[in-house]
Amino acid sequence: MKSIADVAREFGVTTRTIRYYEELGLLNPKRTESNIRVFKPSDCAKLKLIVRGKQYGFNLEEIKEMVLLFDQDRTGVRQLERTIEYGNKRLAEIAVKIHDLQEMKSEIELLHHQFSEKLLNIKGNRQ
Repeated sequence: MKSIADVAREFGVTTRTIRYYEELGLLNPKRTESNIRVFKPSDCAKLKLIVRGKQYGFNLEEIKEMVLLFDQDRTGVRQLERTIEYGNKRLAEIAVKIHDLQEMKSEIELLHHQFSEKLLNIKGNRQ
């Protein structure tokens, strides 16, 4: 069992973030008699999924659904199906961003080349 400070340090989040995830129902740590949160390995596993989901750009509603599905279906099948569905959606979004960034890069490279040529011509005409 770990304290909230231990878990926050381990996952690189603030204790406030962990309390927020608890408010949303993503985490449900046990409490001691003195009302101190204690985190089991299963709580840490959920937090790992939450942190990873945030890193990959999933929103908290999607993460909540994926995390809580395992509690409803211990085989993990429903959780995997939903995770694949959300993953496909996220991959499509990333593909669009990559395409847009590649177009922007090409445009900037073209302008850079044109401006460099123009600068050379201006400097060459001065001499």
